[in-house]
Amino acid sequence: MEKKELPDLQMDGVNTAAGGKYNKVNINGVSKINGALSAHTYKCDGVMKMNGDLAAEEMEINGNFRLKGNLQAGVMKLNGVLTGDGNLRGERCELDGMLKLKGNCEVEELIGEGVFTVGGLLSAGRIEFGLHGLAEAGEIGVESLIIRKTGSAAWGRLLGGIIPKFKLELRANLIEGDYIDLEYTTADVVRGGTVIIGEGCSIGRVEYRTGLTVHPGARVEKEEKNGA
Repeated sequence: MEKKELPDLQMDGVNTAAGGKYNKVNINGVSKINGALSAHTYKCDGVMKMNGDLAAEEMEINGNFRLKGNLQAGVMKLNGVLTGDGNLRGERCELDGMLKLKGNCEVEELIGEGVFTVGGLLSAGRIEFGLHGLAEAGEIGVESLIIRKTGSAAWGRLLGGIIPKFKLELRANLIEGDYIDLEYTTADVVRGGTVIIGEGCSIGRVEYRTGLTVHPGARVEKEEKNGA
């Protein structure tokens, strides 16, 4: 029996469609999809509302995306704003904008700049991120985490002021990883192998195994060295 090829989905202008299984999905304009959707490649330019789960091996979102469901992606490029009610799972997320999730975020790599809000656990192999506003997560678990302050007026103009003008900072209850290098971060506990607490940080307790460096402008209430 021959394997049936999946159809493509093209949406232009103002449209509404049902979910389903597709090969390629290309959306331009203002669109709504009702139901779960899976695709090999998914590209959206404009404004999208998705009522259901979304899964794609390759994903590119440019604009404003509202997802009432879970998101699973191999490689995802987000330029704009993605707001999701569920969880995100993927291999690589390249973010230039705002990612806001009520659930957990589990990726191999999260790189880029902007802001993110993760209601639950943010888990990754590597995070390298430049802050342009207030970023938050309940807990962060990583192998390698590098947070930098990289806010710029030019970047803000590109997004048309969609990111709220909050204090430029990362906030989390717990940050844990093998290598942690932070700037402008507020956390109750930071726990890791090699830990660098940079400028603008305010940390309740730092637990480290290999090494600890604290910037003169940072505040750490308690330091504790644990066995290797």
